[in-house]
Amino acid sequence: MRTGDTSDHGNAGPGPAHNHPAGHGGGGYGYGYGDEVGSADSAPHRNFRDYLLILRERMWYVIVVFLVIFSASLVYTFSRTKQYTAGATIEIMRRDAVVMKVEEVRDTELRGPEDLNTQVKLLESFAIIQKVSERLVGPEAKAFMAAYEKGGSGDPIMPREILGLNRKVIPVRQTRLIMVTYTHPNPEVAAKVANLFVDEFVTYNSRQRMSESMKAVEDLKNRAESQSQKVQELAINLQSYRERNNMVSLDQRKDIVTEKLKALNILVTQASSRMKESEVRWAQVQEFRQSTASLADLTFIATVPLIQNLSQQVAAQKIGVAQLQQRYRAKHPKMHEALQSLSQTEAELTRALDTVANNISSEYQTNRRTFEEARADLAAQELEALKLDRLMVEYQSQKNTMEVNEQLLANIVGRMRETAMSANIETQNARRLDAAVAPRPENHSSPNRLLHTALGFFGGLGLGLAFAFFVAFIDDRVKSAFDIEAVVGLPLIAIVPQIRRMEPMEKSQVAISNADPQAAEAFLSLHSNLRLKDESKNAKVIIITSTTPSEGKSFVSSNLALTFAAHGERTIIVDCDLRKPNVHRSFGVENLKGVIDYCVSGAPLDSLIIKDHLANFDILPAGGRAKNPTQILNGKNFELLIAELRTRYDRVFIDTPPLAAVSDAMLVLPLADGSIFTIMFNHVRRKAAQFCARRLMDANVPCFGAVLNALNLSVSGYYYAQYYDKSYKDYFVVADDGSESEKQ
Repeated sequence: MRTGDTSDHGNAGPGPAHNHPAGHGGGGYGYGYGDEVGSADSAPHRNFRDYLLILRERMWYVIVVFLVIFSASLVYTFSRTKQYTAGATIEIMRRDAVVMKVEEVRDTELRGPEDLNTQVKLLESFAIIQKVSERLVGPEAKAFMAAYEKGGSGDPIMPREILGLNRKVIPVRQTRLIMVTYTHPNPEVAAKVANLFVDEFVTYNSRQRMSESMKAVEDLKNRAESQSQKVQELAINLQSYRERNNMVSLDQRKDIVTEKLKALNILVTQASSRMKESEVRWAQVQEFRQSTASLADLTFIATVPLIQNLSQQVAAQKIGVAQLQQRYRAKHPKMHEALQSLSQTEAELTRALDTVANNISSEYQTNRRTFEEARADLAAQELEALKLDRLMVEYQSQKNTMEVNEQLLANIVGRMRETAMSANIETQNARRLDAAVAPRPENHSSPNRLLHTALGFFGGLGLGLAFAFFVAFIDDRVKSAFDIEAVVGLPLIAIVPQIRRMEPMEKSQVAISNADPQAAEAFLSLHSNLRLKDESKNAKVIIITSTTPSEGKSFVSSNLALTFAAHGERTIIVDCDLRKPNVHRSFGVENLKGVIDYCVSGAPLDSLIIKDHLANFDILPAGGRAKNPTQILNGKNFELLIAELRTRYDRVFIDTPPLAAVSDAMLVLPLADGSIFTIMFNHVRRKAAQFCARRLMDANVPCFGAVLNALNLSVSGYYYAQYYDKSYKDYFVVADDGSESEKQ
């Protein structure tokens, strides 16, 4: 048996000590996770190494999936029928060849990417597939369908049903070139079909252009006939209109009316001028008559020859009378004769003036009538001109309509002739640039063995990795330090390896028997870690519990108690699992009396304790199975029992039932100085362990940490290579008598 003091194993923990967050009730025990757990401000998390460990543990998943996928890809690649791809190239013209400067019915000019894409889609259309299918007849059709024939009595497959599946139309970027490829097991057939697609595309475009042109010619012909009939109807209506309105010589009539208007305008102007002139004269005459002035003073009257002659005579006679008055008296015969002649001449002048005034009045009236008549004639002629203008407007409208329709008819007829001529001229908007050539037998396009092998290799590897991580994702059992510290929330203070081929009694004493050196060293490390901090170092009463049954809490409590006893401390193990006691089996003692007897019947404690079972080590069994364990553990006598054990022993280890099953451990916990949580490797679910650990931490009693029990050494390298490396085994070998002796 290996023994030693605390100093011998104070640094026996495989990992560095760390400070666990205060909320966890413990920390600093030497099994930290990763590089960040040492900080209270940072939570543990998985790093790249953890993922590698997960991958290493499930490597067989990766290998199996990889082999399945890779093998399937190899079988598929090397068993698949070889396929050959032949390609032909089409050049799409920017515009048709200009043979005649005639606008085409169908615009085939390329103006942008949309027009080129339209040609691509046309090449991919079912119409082209149908035309190619019709071209595959006789031996060519048999050679084509040989690769696609299916057994059975079902309907036979038609070429058009599969032509589009193996054909690809690939536009060449930044060009007007389109590549058409076809894949077929027969290289000759592949080249033939690719060329047929190109030829049918070119022919289809030409045929469509001619078909649309002839259809347009027919439409134009029908429109021309309809338009011609309309023009005839308009001509007849125009002629009828001219006959109804006496407009046979319309232009001559218009000229006559225009000339009459001009003449009447001149006549009216002249009559108006004469009337105004005579009106002025007559007004002056009337004014002179009213003022008793002599009419002979008016210029236009004085210039009248008769008035002018008589006025001169009167003036001469007056001069003669004046001369005679100087020689003769008034009654002289000469004076009398001269005065009588003067009076007679003045009378004649007065009559002449009245005659001239009457003539002026008559002239005025005549000019006035003439002006009014001329104006009336002009108004009548203007009405005639307006009527003629109205007739001319309607006539011109009908004439213009007829001329427009005549021009439209001429355009339709001209367009019909041009379209008919252009339809007979063969032009193409595409041509075959390179014909498809049958590939050589070794130049098959499918299967691409290198590509398929690479895809199978990397695909199998990727799916294997994905499957391994998926299994790891759905596997939520506690395995790693990350699971314990980051998920469960407790510091990892010890890792106990799995012990095989050993009886239960031997396992419960492996810490002192050294039957399994690695397990013994694990408990020494646990002992050392508990002595690193004051709260665990000074704790007298420590309970050991777990999440579920069969996690090894009795095994841990027994060996931990023996380890403390081996280091010289008075130690007792108390079996408080009153439902399924197990401590007595671990040490091969009777379970006839114990805790139940002390708490129920008040039996003396000394009569119940199995003393000095081993050096410094006593046992207090459960004393059977209790029907009411919670009442016993919650009673006053149980408190007195724990208090009494504190006074007698340096360390009291209490084995309690699992937390997930019953709440007995929570009744004992307030009486203890701390707790240790046992977790079996790859046994308990994370959520269950996390829930139970949280119950421990919420009790305001320190939880010193978790002990990972039954670590499978075959997979320990995946998670705990730094703790159980093969190079450490020499340190666990117990020296024989003939070998090197261990120095004390």
